[in-house]
Amino acid sequence: MEITGLDHIYITASDFQKSERFYDAVMGAFGFKKGDKPIAGSRHAHYFNRHLQYTIRPALRGEGCDPYAPGLHHFCFQTADRVGVDQACSLLRDLGLSVAPPAEYPEYNDDYYAVFFEDPDGLRLEIVARSRSRQEIVERWDDLTVFTNPIAELR
Repeated sequence: MEITGLDHIYITASDFQKSERFYDAVMGAFGFKKGDKPIAGSRHAHYFNRHLQYTIRPALRGEGCDPYAPGLHHFCFQTADRVGVDQACSLLRDLGLSVAPPAEYPEYNDDYYAVFFEDPDGLRLEIVARSRSRQEIVERWDDLTVFTNPIAELR
């Protein structure tokens, strides 16, 4: 048995209508489609592409996100390359969103290139270009024989 990716993620929204407008624009710009099937009588907005479903639902309590409290710190979407990150940044800015400029983050990887922005509740979102190390993991999967730090072990 092998896990092949994320199937879906559910995000709760303090103001469903405001978040739905945000995600309609963002996910539409990224080529996702939308479903609006309620679950257990509660409104949901389901955004999906060939690989992932990203759903928002109304929060039942609490306000906003704190990336340094227990729970989700941020959610990162991957593009094939740096051009995809640049295009995502342009699309987000065209929507009038505040977006950090695309940049390299060598503290993560020597070729880590990403852009960051937030949803209406302050959930940190990221778009990253697929890195060489991530690609190496795919290409050399069968060579990774140890659990902890398998890439370092290969080198």
